[in-house]
Amino acid sequence: MGHKYRSYDKLAELINDDSRLLQVMSRFGISLGFGDKSVEEVCAANYVDVNTFIAVCNFVSQGLRPSYDEYGTLDVKALLDYLRNSHSFFLDFKLPSIRREFVDAVDCSTQNEIGFLILKFFDDYAAEIKRHQEYESKHFFSYVDGLIQGKRAADMSIKHFENNQGHQDHDKLIAQRIDDLKKIIIRYSPSSANKELLNDALLHLFEFEADYESHTLIEDTLFIPAASMMESQVDIDDDKELAPEEPKEVLSDREKDILVGVVKGQTNKEIADSLFLSVHTVLTHRRNIARKLEIHSPAGLVIYAIVNGIVKMEDIKEIPYN
Repeated sequence: MGHKYRSYDKLAELINDDSRLLQVMSRFGISLGFGDKSVEEVCAANYVDVNTFIAVCNFVSQGLRPSYDEYGTLDVKALLDYLRNSHSFFLDFKLPSIRREFVDAVDCSTQNEIGFLILKFFDDYAAEIKRHQEYESKHFFSYVDGLIQGKRAADMSIKHFENNQGHQDHDKLIAQRIDDLKKIIIRYSPSSANKELLNDALLHLFEFEADYESHTLIEDTLFIPAASMMESQVDIDDDKELAPEEPKEVLSDREKDILVGVVKGQTNKEIADSLFLSVHTVLTHRRNIARKLEIHSPAGLVIYAIVNGIVKMEDIKEIPYN
């Protein structure tokens, strides 16, 4: 096919040309079995805006961005539904499916600390994605829902979300965490693991990473510009309330200092000496850390520390067991 998909192209030919468009189709609510109908015919039958569908297909498959004028033709509601369907696919299907594959491939019980570490790391990664997407749904997507209904909060804006450093850091952190997760699986997977099942699970994790990155780019490159255009046409409503703050972190700074020592393999006395504390105080802090996190194995604490950015992967020389 040509370098750019058009509305008169047959949808079946688009799918044959790039299998990634199967997910695009699904997230717009289109099912298989459309015969030789054109993209425009299939979109009309499924009440999907054809300009928006084509724009997403061209971006996912070929990295083509709409022109400035074309942004004005995109359906913000269709893009919002697409992103929400992506969230559901990630959280309700793909991540649970990959988790089951890891459980089948590796003994993940507490008796096998490496397997337990891998599964705990995966669960923490999945939980971070869930927190991130729940924040988006509750704040950003809800704000855009209001714009679609002709309502605009005085204390919020697209720029507020786009320039939110914490939100941007969240995307970077998620990318770093999946990279660390892959490294742990590749470097530390036990030899007892079923290699075929484990390789398949890891392959699906790589595919998920690419899909999630594409989802993020669609949000940044298509959804935000189109929503910004809509926002400029909606009058501000001064009665909107401020969005609630994000929850605070669990551990205190001193507990994080103790945790760093633990995951680096230091003894209680070494931690106490380095922080000018008594061994009794270190033990008290360690009990509090275990209680707060509900993690009692040092290997599990390694996962928590890496996932939450308290230590870096390269700082861990070996997995502590005591």
